[in-house]
Amino acid sequence: MGLQWVILTGVVAAEALVAALVTLPAPRAIRSRIVALASFLLQPAASVLPFAAFQLLDIRWKNEHRLMCTSEICTIEERTRYEKSIFKAQRNVLLCISACLHYWCIFRICQYHKEIKELEETEKSLKEE
Repeated sequence: MGLQWVILTGVVAAEALVAALVTLPAPRAIRSRIVALASFLLQPAASVLPFAAFQLLDIRWKNEHRLMCTSEICTIEERTRYEKSIFKAQRNVLLCISACLHYWCIFRICQYHKEIKELEETEKSLKEE
């Protein structure tokens, strides 16, 4: 069960690295190649969205079917285990949300770069006329 969270953590780290590379200032030739590479990787990386959504549904289902340990009948160990599982679920929700948010940010940044390039080409063609 922990392997999926390790994979999602790696994906989030890779997305953060790609987002940093795309947003760093660089010469136009290098920037265009980085954006082209990121755009090329976006389509296979889109599989992170349904994976994260499934993980969110799994967390929701486990939260609804979790044994509550809020009464005085629970022992200290049971209460600690309950609180630890709540903290893990919250961490995993943040991980899923950050995976989706990073993907969206990279997608939008690549779209903005493509739009800027098209506008520059249009401006150049209008200046030539």
